[in-house]
Amino acid sequence: MVFLFKDIQITSSTYLNYMETSSNIYIGIDNGVTGTVGIISNSGYWFYETPTTKAQDYTKTKKNITRINSNELRKLLLAHIHDDINQRHNVYVVLERPMVNPTRWAASGSALRALESTLVVLESLGLRHEFVDSKEWQKKLLPKGTEKEELKTSSVDVGVRLFPSYADLIRKHKDADGLLIAEWAKRER
Repeated sequence: MVFLFKDIQITSSTYLNYMETSSNIYIGIDNGVTGTVGIISNSGYWFYETPTTKAQDYTKTKKNITRINSNELRKLLLAHIHDDINQRHNVYVVLERPMVNPTRWAASGSALRALESTLVVLESLGLRHEFVDSKEWQKKLLPKGTEKEELKTSSVDVGVRLFPSYADLIRKHKDADGLLIAEWAKRER
């Protein structure tokens, strides 16, 4: 069996070796259509941009919106968890709480759509989840005194240092939030 998503291929032998040697699996999800997914286990770590798709906007205006590609997100997660739903007790999923601000209607709407889609995938896979505020995980992992303008730069710097094999993707994406949320979950458990 081969799992395909976003130019990444995981073969069934890789998957089986991964499943045999892993204990706890920590999945960090930086919510949103520009977010990331980070996965950490005893076997290694993985970093992905959240799979998305374009769709016609639901309003009368002729425009497109970006949505979570639920099928691809499901495949991505299935490549890292046990086939048997009863064997998923060791999977910890932490989602960053979405930004909801009444003065930023479009961004809030996008964040809530992305959250709902992600929750549907997690629930369909039988994965328990919890939420973390960005300030909570950032306080533990980013340098003390990091201010708003410096958050993304610090995320890149810390992400590249902790997860050097994903340095190019972290720099391209301009943050390592999904992986850092997974790292926070690992340290907090």
